[in-house]
Amino acid sequence: HGLDHAGRLHRLDDVARVLVDFNSVVKRGDLLAEIDPMLLGAQVQQQQAQLAAQRAGLAGSEARLTTARVNLERTKMLRGENLVSQLDLDQAQGQYDVARADVAQIKAQIGASSAGITAAGANLSYTKIYAPIDGVVTDRQIDEGQTVAASFQAPVLFVIAEDLRKMRVFADVDEADVGKLTEGMSAEAQVDAFPGERFQGKVGQVRFSPNSVQGVVTYMAVIEVDNPERKLRPGMTSTVTVRTREARQASRLPNAALRFKPTPDKGPDGKPLPKPPEKALEAGTGRIYLQTDTTPGAEKIEPRVVKVGVTDGVNTALLEPLPPGSKVVVDETDDKDAKKRGGPRVF
Repeated sequence: HGLDHAGRLHRLDDVARVLVDFNSVVKRGDLLAEIDPMLLGAQVQQQQAQLAAQRAGLAGSEARLTTARVNLERTKMLRGENLVSQLDLDQAQGQYDVARADVAQIKAQIGASSAGITAAGANLSYTKIYAPIDGVVTDRQIDEGQTVAASFQAPVLFVIAEDLRKMRVFADVDEADVGKLTEGMSAEAQVDAFPGERFQGKVGQVRFSPNSVQGVVTYMAVIEVDNPERKLRPGMTSTVTVRTREARQASRLPNAALRFKPTPDKGPDGKPLPKPPEKALEAGTGRIYLQTDTTPGAEKIEPRVVKVGVTDGVNTALLEPLPPGSKVVVDETDDKDAKKRGGPRVF
């Protein structure tokens, strides 16, 4: 997969224009599509008109508040000279309080309308879908004239791959092997579309979250792979090889040679003769058998303990030299056909 980003829509409307197609190369800020702005533009105008009316109403309310304040001050002065009754003073105070409350209410309405204009403007801006990054359009899910809707989840209109020259391969690693992986190890990816070609990369992340399918536990490793010629495509299935250890200029032994155990000799009664138990091997060593006599029908072999190193599951590095011309036994045959020769099969 590449690094994907999606253009999303936040409401229901008709698509007026689509300016890009599959595989289009886009730059950040490029216009990808435009939604019909008529309805949302009308909502912005409606909010603006409502705000203008409220501001005009605020001017009238502030004028009435000024009049009520002057009337209250005059009434207080006259009441101090006992020229008006207490009832007249109470009425003037009430008119002032009502006028002040009206002003506060209209100011709150103006604040709500301003927020409504901001929201309507934001919705109007969503009618233009811009590219959030530089990249290539890998998926387009809308056409001109199509109605798209957003409910609980915004629908995806476009998928843009940021840089197809850098790909991520998500590999499932068996739990028995995950302990051998660390970030930064070199890796190779192969795909069926390009047989024999290896794409170089490295381990970018080994995730702790397990995946269990029918009792098989794996862990996801993210492999960062170079794709300079853009041959790899999102969604391809690949086989990944990670170099956990490496041995250079080393002799190799087939793992079959390390597993080989000769068939015990048989006694007169045809049953295998008992043999003394073999000595336990130390860490980093293995037991092999060398053929010492190649006479047909009378071949002889002898065991030898050797130092071994890393293995790839098929071959193992041999860390000490063998005598020149040594023949290592990997298997044995017991052919009765006279045209075939039985005995040890060597490497």
